[in-house]
Parts: sequence; C-alpha cells; structure tokens
Amino acid sequence: MTQTRRRWGAAALAAVAATTLAACSIQIKSAPDPSIPDDTMLIAADTGSPMMERNFNPYLANKRVASFYIYEPLVILDNVTGEEFPWLATGYELPDPSTIVFTIRDGVTWQDGEPFTTDDVVFTLNMLKEFPATDTQGVWGYIASVESDDTTVTIHLQNPDVPAAQLIATTLIVPEHIWKDVDDPGSFRNPDPVGTGPYMLGNFAPQQYTMDKYESYWQADKVAAEHLILPGSNTQLDIATRGYDWAYSYISDVDNVWVGAGNENTYWFPPGGTIALFPNLAKEPFNNLDVRQGLSLALDRGAVGDAAAEGYMDEAGQTNILLPYQQDDLDPSIPNSGLIEQNRDAALEAFARAGYTLQGDQLIGPDGAQLSLSITTANGYTDWLRGVQEVQRQWTAIGIDVKVSTPQPAAYQLALRNGDYDFAMGGTGGTGSLFRDFNSLLSTDFLKPVGEEASNNFERYDNPDAQALLDQYKVALDDEERLEIGYQLQQIVYNDLPVLALYYGGSWGLMSNAKFTNWPSADNPYASPKTYESTPLIVLTSLEAVK
Repeated sequence: MTQTRRRWGAAALAAVAATTLAACSIQIKSAPDPSIPDDTMLIAADTGSPMMERNFNPYLANKRVASFYIYEPLVILDNVTGEEFPWLATGYELPDPSTIVFTIRDGVTWQDGEPFTTDDVVFTLNMLKEFPATDTQGVWGYIASVESDDTTVTIHLQNPDVPAAQLIATTLIVPEHIWKDVDDPGSFRNPDPVGTGPYMLGNFAPQQYTMDKYESYWQADKVAAEHLILPGSNTQLDIATRGYDWAYSYISDVDNVWVGAGNENTYWFPPGGTIALFPNLAKEPFNNLDVRQGLSLALDRGAVGDAAAEGYMDEAGQTNILLPYQQDDLDPSIPNSGLIEQNRDAALEAFARAGYTLQGDQLIGPDGAQLSLSITTANGYTDWLRGVQEVQRQWTAIGIDVKVSTPQPAAYQLALRNGDYDFAMGGTGGTGSLFRDFNSLLSTDFLKPVGEEASNNFERYDNPDAQALLDQYKVALDDEERLEIGYQLQQIVYNDLPVLALYYGGSWGLMSNAKFTNWPSADNPYASPKTYESTPLIVLTSLEAVK
C-alpha cells in the first residue's frame, strides 16, 4: 500500500465516544481553553503511546510529527492535486533523463542563524548514502553521484529516470554544521532540532510539546500562527470539545459532532488514495480476466463506500486517478470517468465466459463446485471491515461463497506481501506522482513469487505492455508524452482489472475558522489538509489570522 496507508481509517476506532454522544442526540459544544491565546494553534497531529519520546530525527519512523514543520525539502509534492511547490529549491530542470539540476534558494538560514547553502544539500544526500538506515525513500537506488556549485546541486542518476526527480526533491535537508558530528544518524534522536522551517521546538514534555515561530524564516511574513501546541493525547471527544484549530481525524457524524460543536468548525475530506480489492493473480481463478470482470460488474461501489466511510467519500473510478483534483490527468476516452456501474446480467455473462453458471443460488464453476473466495482485511480497521462486509453481501447475492479473514495488522501486511490471500482490501495511488502511483501497482520490478515478500505489486501483476509504458515514462522529458503514457496506463487498469477500485480513502481534515482562516477546502483545494509529512508547510504559510 502507499504512504497514505492507515490514516484513511484506523482513526475511526477512536471515534467511540463522539459517536456514542451523537447517537444519543447529546449536543456537543466546543469550549476552547481560555489560556491559549489567539496567536496560538492547537493541533491534533502527534500522539503518545502513551508518552512521547523527544525524537526529532526526520529520518526515523517514530519521530515527532512536528519534525516536518522544522525540516524542509527542496520541493513539496501535494498528494491530492499532484502539484509541485518549489521550496528550498526555486526549481529544477532535467537537461537529459539522467541529470537533475536543482537551483537552491538564496537567503535561507538555519534556525541557529547559520546560512543554508548547497553544501547542506550535498551533505544530506551523501549522509543518506553512508548511513542507509536514514535513506527511508531509497533515493540512492537512483543516484549515481552528487555535485554542486554556489547556487545549484546537480544529481547524476544511475539510469535514465525522469520521475526520480520528484522523489529526490522531497528529501528533508539537515544542516551539515550540526549533523557532521553525529556518529550514527540512523539512531540519533536529535532532541534539539535545528532546521530551516517556520517553527522551532519550544517546551517539550512527554504529554505535550510546543513550537514557536522562527522569526527569521525565509517566508516569515506568510506564517500567521506564532505558536503551536501538540498534545500527546487527542481523543475524538477532546478534538470536538477542546477548541482544536486543526486535526487530521475521522469523526463519525462529522456535521453534528464537529461542525455542530461550534467554534466555527469546518472540514474537508478530499481523496487521499483509492481503496481497492487486490486479487491474487497468482491463484486460479482470479488470474482469469472474465472472472475479475464478473466480480467487478457485480459490485455496487457506491454502497461499499457508503458502508465503509458513512457516505463521506465517493466511489472511485477504475483508473488509479484521484478525481476531481487530478482531472487534468484523466484519459477523456475512458467512459464515465472510469466509474463501473453494477450490472448483474453483464456480471453473469462474464462469469459464463469463464465457465461459471448460476444454478439456484450458487455460482457453479467448470469443476462442479461453487465459486468460493476469502477477503482479507486487517483486524481493527473498522471502516475497511464494513466495506468488506458489504462486498461479501453483494458477491453472496450473485452466488459466491465469500468468507472474511481479519488477521492482526502485522499478519495482514505479511499476507499481502507474501501473496497469501485470495482478495485483500488495500490502498493504491495517492502519492501525487502519477508515475509512482502506477509503478507501484503494475511494475514487474516488484514481481515476486508467492511466498516471497513483495514491496509493491502485491497482486503480482505481470504485463510486459504495462512495463514497457513505465519504462517509456522514465525517459520522457516532454509533458505531453508523459500525459499520453498516463492515458495508456489508465486503460490497462480499466480494462485488465489488476485491482478492483471501490471508493476513495479520505484525507480527514478538521479545521476551525475561529482564529485562522484560508484553510484548504473543496472551493480552495490548494493542498491536502493532512497534518503530517511536508504538505502542512503549504498550509502553515497560507493561513491568515482572524483580526
């Protein structure tokens, strides 16, 4: 699955208190803490288990979320729109498919006053090579060498790979004058972080920490909030009642529980990826396209999405494209924007082509047995489970024996990677990079036999035509050529059904207009509303203080 993996739904587990109150028709009211001044933002972004460790190493998985507010990348890629935002680099160009030249922004300083230079970028990238544990994005799988002058950093790639520029550009940069003395950056907790970002660490306690605006930030005039408060515990009830300014959290009955609580609360739930059923293409009969078509046509995707996400998210088209925000990338020749409507008769015709006929209330195959399958989803992912149960109901209605398997999350991941499943609920797309969205889904570079762990292409899709298109994309410098290749990749996903798209996974943005305005919204979708990764830098430099 993709980087947006479980922020789509696991938070629903914590919604019990708010849901219960909503179900009992008890009116929840927000009562902001009067001790928090108007220039300070209360954010539900981090969490303790139960205590928070003072860890601000941007390359460690268990770092504090505010590390993303301290350390900045060369370019920010918004996953909702796919738009690039030049950041520590003013831009980049590719003189050829194997060379990337970043122009580094002038006038940026580290939070201790030292100037930010091209040397910091080169040092950071070389550090990731020397200490592979810090290379969390695997950029040295693409880089051959790095060089610089006073204003530019030039990266030579191992092979022609135009999309690698986006991945490398999103690397968080650290200061050479501090990190050169770190013995092991892969285990360093970085308790006193120094970055180039808009916020510096203030007070830290295991239950809560604060961030203070860096007054010499290179775009300080765009930063409205002087201080941030990040508690370690953010229950759904707390979020609804304590006057949070920003949260990334699923809340059941959001109009009553969040908006109805007052405090000028609003929300925006754009798509953060596509929730899909992954067929195991190494197993019969799921490697039969007619069977996959029958299963696809038997689905009422709208009902599945409504069951899983309470009607907040739209059904997804069979294109691996997030609509409407990536409309410009959509192949206009694909019918109905890729949406596949339920059609029982057409489903039975597809099954018949594969030798399956409806006998009584059972779909019987050429072996004389009822078509049987199991759908795997992770235990505790309640939204996914509701979606799977709706799929189970629909497929049972057409004569299929459907079982549901709910292993613990770690076992679920292992089953997905090893190909130990019939169908698995999962997420695809949503990185903001059209190439990465299709490459992780379709590339034979990730193809592994059943029993061996795959890092992507969990369904074990093997199509030379798809791989040829991905290879063409890597060397394409022309925007129009890449767009056309994207169209052809969408056609493959639409026609060959390597996964069965169901509905969009939500980016659960909860915001308050009481103290700050100009939040991203459906009317102003300038960035994702998520509170993690580098996208919040776009939001934090776009907000306006209420006068």
